[in-house]
This record gives sequence, C-alpha cells and structure tokens, in this order.
Amino acid sequence: MATQQDLMTKKITTEGLLKRPSSSTERRGSRRCRITQLMRIRPSDPNLEHFEDMRGTTSVSRSGVYFQSSEVGYEVGMRLFVTMPFSQDPAAMNREYLAEVVRRDILPTGMYGIGFKILMEMGIQHTYHFGGGAPLR
Repeated sequence: MATQQDLMTKKITTEGLLKRPSSSTERRGSRRCRITQLMRIRPSDPNLEHFEDMRGTTSVSRSGVYFQSSEVGYEVGMRLFVTMPFSQDPAAMNREYLAEVVRRDILPTGMYGIGFKILMEMGIQHTYHFGGGAPLR
C-alpha cells in the first residue's frame, strides 16, 4: 500500500490520457450546435449557373454550417452568398455572409450534405422597400 509520502512524490503522467485515435482526428476549431435556422444561399460567382437555395441548417458553429440540399450545383471551393437567418418579414434585418464550400457529401437519401466556412460578414440585408404602394394623402 502506498504511503502518503509516496503519493506526494510520485510523478503523475498524462501520457495516453489526452491521445485520440489517429483515425478520427478532430479538425474543427469550435463546437457545433444542432440547430435549425433558415438560410438563403446563392453562388457569388456571376460566371456560374445561378441558383437560389432555401435550406435549414443541420449543424452550426461559430465559423461554419452544415446542411442538406438537393441542389447539384455545389462544389468544394465554391464561394457563396449566405443570408442567415433568413426571413421575408419586412422588418427583418437579415445578415449576409461570404462563405466557401469545404465539404460535399453524397447522402444515402440522394441529397447532398454541404459544409461551408464563413469567410466574412457582408452586412445587414433589409427586406423592406419604398414604393409600389398608393401615395399617402
């Protein structure tokens, strides 16, 4: 049985405690939350075929998003304009971001799993407009 002196002088090693299996190396810089938030997604390159995808997030972190889509136009390296959270409410102040696709999975359902990283915030997108109505008297 170890004495109190033995316990106080024994070196504690953490070898093996902090090691993770090399096959599943975690590369994410921040934790993910499984929340659903509506997004509006469009390619930022005018030379690519235009599409507008309205999707809910599957997993969100501070710097990235993962979602499922039936849109075939997504490619790794593609730049996107992402409005998130998206609302058509006239008083909504939607934020638009520039993002880059970093992952494209083919899912068993026939859909695609798309992951993108947020590169920068573009600003607030207002959905209201002035005009088209009857003039005030």
